[in-house]
Amino acid sequence: MGEPLEPRSEQAREVVDRLEDEYPDSTISLHFSNRLELLIAVILSAQCTDERVNTETEHLFAKYDGAEEYAEVSQEELAEDLNSINFYNNKTSYIREACQIIVEEHDGEVPDTMDELTELPGVGRKTANVVLQHGHDVVEGIVVDTHVQRISQRLGLTEESRPPAIEEDLMPVVPEDRWVQFTHLLIDHGRAVCTAQNPTCSDCVLADVCPSAKAESDVDLASGEPW
Repeated sequence: MGEPLEPRSEQAREVVDRLEDEYPDSTISLHFSNRLELLIAVILSAQCTDERVNTETEHLFAKYDGAEEYAEVSQEELAEDLNSINFYNNKTSYIREACQIIVEEHDGEVPDTMDELTELPGVGRKTANVVLQHGHDVVEGIVVDTHVQRISQRLGLTEESRPPAIEEDLMPVVPEDRWVQFTHLLIDHGRAVCTAQNPTCSDCVLADVCPSAKAESDVDLASGEPW
């Protein structure tokens, strides 16, 4: 027999099990057809809704084909293409500069390692994890976006506030074969129920295993103790 699960591991497994039943079709919501489009979409999604990004990338991906075209377009023209996206000037620079590096150092192909991806402008560990998972089928960690950050804190799975530290807390307790799905499930739950303001705890399938829900329960699985 294996070692008994720690309370947080038990809680995390229960969270994933319940949310998979609640959101059986949970998956990435950004639209893309290749690795470069995925990288660009994720860069654009920072502090912007996926719905808005999908609207804008529909015409963007029709206009540009390949890293060379993004690398060669002027800052002004690409910024005009992206001017309805939050922080579009910064994101324009990130996309152009990242594509220049991809052309010059990676033969026009989006790199497939964490180190190489995070060397690209505008690409942190979160963006790199998404590209690795959905572009290269490589899973090195857990994507921590604002929903994952908020809900993980509310569940008591982490007390950290910085995404890299939150990821470090989550990786040992979330089953590795469910790291990818964990993010999508928490995003769906964060949009539907566990919202930033006024979460509907009374309708939450996690209420009895969530310390923040203040629901009646015999045991708080996050601590292993009655609350």
